[in-house]
Amino acid sequence: MQLPPLSLYVHIPWCVRKCPYCDFNSHVFAAGTQQSVAGSIEHAQGETAGERHLPEAEYVDQLERDLRSQLPWIQGRKLGSIFFGGGTPSLFSPLAIGRILDLAESLVGFEEGIEITLEANPGTFEQAKFAGYHRAGVNRLSIGVQSFDPLQLQNLGRIHSGDEARIAASQARAAGFDNINIDLMHGLPGQGEQDALKDLERAVALGVEHISWYQLTIEPNTAFYSAPPVTPGSEQIAAIQRAGRAYLASEGYQRYEVSAYGRAGLASRHNLNYWSFADYIGIGAGAHGKFTLPESGRILRTQRTRAPQHYLALGCETGEGGTAFPLPKVKDVPPPERPLEFLMNALRLEEGVPAETYTSYTGLTLESLAGEWGRLQAMALVRPLGPSIATTPFGYDYVDDILQRFLPEE
Repeated sequence: MQLPPLSLYVHIPWCVRKCPYCDFNSHVFAAGTQQSVAGSIEHAQGETAGERHLPEAEYVDQLERDLRSQLPWIQGRKLGSIFFGGGTPSLFSPLAIGRILDLAESLVGFEEGIEITLEANPGTFEQAKFAGYHRAGVNRLSIGVQSFDPLQLQNLGRIHSGDEARIAASQARAAGFDNINIDLMHGLPGQGEQDALKDLERAVALGVEHISWYQLTIEPNTAFYSAPPVTPGSEQIAAIQRAGRAYLASEGYQRYEVSAYGRAGLASRHNLNYWSFADYIGIGAGAHGKFTLPESGRILRTQRTRAPQHYLALGCETGEGGTAFPLPKVKDVPPPERPLEFLMNALRLEEGVPAETYTSYTGLTLESLAGEWGRLQAMALVRPLGPSIATTPFGYDYVDDILQRFLPEE
C-alpha cells in the first residue's frame, strides 16, 4: 500500500433555514441555541438576523483541537485541497475562515496550487463577504443556486431569488474569484425538459467555470420524505438528462463525474480526490474522513458526532488540568470490503481511475476484481481491466447495478 494524496473537509453545520429536500447535517441557529430543526422551517422564518447567534469563535477553537487530534494520521503529507461544506459555510465571517486556513497551513501545510473551495448561498448577506473570503485565501466559490425559476425556488424552500443568484455570481467575479461553481438541480416538481435547460442556460450565461447538475432525490429524514412532491417520471428524467448533457457539452463543459461538469482543466480537485479513493481529514460536527496506514495495512473511516452542541462539548479534563480532545469514531475497512469501497468512488468518474491505484490504495491485486469484472465486461458494462478501471459509456448509467455485484459476502 502507498500513501494517497490528502485533502481537508471542514463542516460548518448551521443554516438560516432547513430546505425540505436536505438530508445533510445542517441545523438552524438561534440566539443561545444550536437546535436541530429537521423539517422545522417556521422557526427560522420567525427570526430576524439580529436575533441569531453563531458560536463562531468557539467552533473555530474546536476545529483546531479536532485537527490537532488527527495529526498523527497525516504522515508528513500536505493538503492538495480544502472544502468548506455545510450547512452554509458562508455564514461564518472571512476572519473565521481565514483563521481556519492559517491553522491548516501551519499544522499540515499546503501543496503548491492548493484548491480551496467555500460553499455560499446567493443571499445579499453572503455576497458582501465574498471579497473577504478571497483575501483570506479561498480561491474557488461554490454557489448553491439550485434553480433560477421563482416557482421552483419556492418549491425547494430556498430563500433567495433568481436575480440574487445572478448578482452573487457577478459579485464573486468582481471579488476576484476566477473559479466559480454553481449548484443546480433537475427533476424538480412539474419540471419539463425546456425548463431544466433554461436553468442551465442561465448558469452558462454567467460564465462560470463549473456546474454541478444533480437530480432531486427524496431522502429519509427530510420534509419531502414526509410529504413527497410530484416529480417527473423516469422517462422524463432521462430526456432531461440527455438534453442537459448535450447542451453542456456544446458549451464546453466536460462531464467528468456523475453530476459534475467543468471547463477544460477545471474539474474540482477536491471531488477528484474523493472519487480516486484518496485520503481526507474531516473536521467539524458530523464530518467524515479517510486515512490509509501503509505500515499496518489499515484503512480507516472516521466520523465526528453530528449535533453541534455535542461537538462543541467534546474534550475531557486531564489530571494535569489540560484538555484531551478525543479521536473521532473510527471504523476499519477490512480487505473484503475494499473492492466495493474503491469502486463506489472510482466508478463515479466517467474516465475511471488508473488501474495501479487499486493495488496501491487498497493493498489488493487486480485479481480480486477479475472474475466479476470479466462477467460485467461480457455484458458491455465495463471496459477491460487495465490500464484504467472504468465503465463503458453504456455502463455509466448502471453504476449502482454494477456495484451490487461487488457486495461482500456475509
